[in-house]
Amino acid sequence: MSHKEKIARISDRIKNIPIGSKASFIKKSVSHQVPKSKSNPDNRTAIDISDLDEIIEINARERFCVAEPGVPFSTLVKETLKHGLVPITVPELKTITVGGAVAGGSVESMSFKYGGFHDNCLEYEVIDGKGDIIICSPENNSELFHMVHGTFRTIGLITKIKFRLIPSKPFIHVLYCSFESIEEYIKAIKEHSEKNDFDFMDGIIHTPNNFVLCLGNFRDSAPYSHSYDWPRIFYKSTAKRKEDYMKTTDYFFRYDAGCHWTGRNYGLDNPLIRFLFGKIFLPSDRMLSLGKWVVKTFKITEPDIVVDTFFPIEKFKEFFEFYLREFNDFPIWIVPYKIVDYPWINPNHLRGISDNLLIDFAIYGMKEKKGENHYRIMEEELLKLPGLKTLISHNFFTEEEFWRIWNKETYARMKEKTDPRNIFGDLYQKAHQR
Repeated sequence: MSHKEKIARISDRIKNIPIGSKASFIKKSVSHQVPKSKSNPDNRTAIDISDLDEIIEINARERFCVAEPGVPFSTLVKETLKHGLVPITVPELKTITVGGAVAGGSVESMSFKYGGFHDNCLEYEVIDGKGDIIICSPENNSELFHMVHGTFRTIGLITKIKFRLIPSKPFIHVLYCSFESIEEYIKAIKEHSEKNDFDFMDGIIHTPNNFVLCLGNFRDSAPYSHSYDWPRIFYKSTAKRKEDYMKTTDYFFRYDAGCHWTGRNYGLDNPLIRFLFGKIFLPSDRMLSLGKWVVKTFKITEPDIVVDTFFPIEKFKEFFEFYLREFNDFPIWIVPYKIVDYPWINPNHLRGISDNLLIDFAIYGMKEKKGENHYRIMEEELLKLPGLKTLISHNFFTEEEFWRIWNKETYARMKEKTDPRNIFGDLYQKAHQR
């Protein structure tokens, strides 16, 4: 079936959703939402978008790609590398899709210079809540273009994405630079961000006094290469090694096996268990499916904490000291993230910050103490800093607090234009389903 035929089918389905019903979408890929114990509410009309999973064009001369939203990055990178190119900002898990990266605002180790994957998109095809097909870009329907990635499919369904590619090389050489204080760590991040002297930069905080900055560059050749899909563990290697070489694909998906370090909660950091069962349980799609099964089967109401928090780099030390007081759980993934003015953020929320470099302080697999709401404790701190958090995790903001961070006026205007029947649901309500 051609792309045109696919979207005609989806458009017709949306147009015929009964009054009062909400749309739900059937996808091929595993969801990267944090597992919730409750199911979606009733009265939903299922729309099958599982066949939106093809790469439509790779233009090597002009360095862009056009793809349907269901294409996973593992497939995408494999195909673009045949042309000596890769997407800008490749998410760390193989099963994250192009559409998911846009909807969730994916960032990674190129983000200190390029921003998120969505910041490098050139055009979207969107089907709105009326079933109309809209082409949007920074020059055409620009408000929809800039809003659609921050509103989690509540103002429109992205059905095609055009995005930039950059030249690649076969290998990536990574240096692991260790620091003993948060002040030294922040200084190094700022210096490398300003110098722009590496292709990749992220980091791992192993303990309160062991900060590792991972700095990488493309290379044509390598004296050796490591992969971390089995049985090696990437995050542990950064505390022991001074440098490493990886094939480009292995670097991009170095965190996939065990979903960063959440696999340790299932015993998958144990060398023997990892060796015996790693091939079965380590891939991210298996880990995510296992996590969802455990939460639903055993009705777990306090699952492991998985959340990305974002704040200006000038607030890094303050947030880190708060984190030590309240939680003191490690490791932590650090991703410097260059942002632009996003219309879905309330313009008053980040007003006054002196640097457009944010820190993604990613907390994965932390155990929640009985009787405490770790998500809520973090939300209260982020409201004060100011900061943000991903909406794919559990959210406890009051509606008033939520719209102090997200831009209610712009969202309501766009919602009225693209989804007047509210078949895609409200952003606040969707984010707060538990």
